[in-house]
Amino acid sequence: MLQVKDLSISYGAIQAVRHVDFEVKKGEIVTLIGANGAGKSTILKTISGIVKPQSGSIEYQNESLVGKKAPQIVAAGVSQVPEGRHVFPAMTVMENLQLGSYLQKDRSQIEARLQEIYQMFPILKERQHQDAATLSGGEQQMLVMARAMMAHPDLLLLDEPSMGLAPIYIQKVFDIIQKINAQGTTILLIEQNAHQALSIADRGYVIASGEIQLTGSGEKLLNDPQVKRAYLGESA
Repeated sequence: MLQVKDLSISYGAIQAVRHVDFEVKKGEIVTLIGANGAGKSTILKTISGIVKPQSGSIEYQNESLVGKKAPQIVAAGVSQVPEGRHVFPAMTVMENLQLGSYLQKDRSQIEARLQEIYQMFPILKERQHQDAATLSGGEQQMLVMARAMMAHPDLLLLDEPSMGLAPIYIQKVFDIIQKINAQGTTILLIEQNAHQALSIADRGYVIASGEIQLTGSGEKLLNDPQVKRAYLGESA
């Protein structure tokens, strides 16, 4: 579904990503793990059309995404949930969700999708008329995920969905990720919580200093001595 080949990305003189190769197959949950500053978020922003690559290729459904604008990429079936729970304040939960379907013109289809989202995220239906800025951190994370799902993505990019959340919401978020995947959406996940990410991932890639260092199934990486020491806080 998604193939990234020889991808390099620079911010001025700083080389953020170096010759990265990875793929995401239809129906998978694939995770990129690594320390802060490893280049993970930069890769997602480049896939989404927010950052331009220095070199390399990004192909989605056998079509190049390089050079496409973000709305074109969303229209192709790729949605991103950014790091930091960027809800639109002074707007209700429902209004935030409706913004997620801005490319859809048929009001009846928007309403039908909204009801589907409410079934997936019942707390958002309870809060639909509430100012999004007044939600708890966990509820805001559910809202930004739900807003991205309003676009009917085939591929969902998730950037640090559990960051800053209370433990009870961390588990809820990972449960929702698995539920979204089970309903047919392919997921590329960036996550500081390496143990949780690898526990639900079909495959993972470990990134350090902008380069892929290790790859394997989620289970394999969970049991890799190097991963245990560096990212799981465990001894080999």
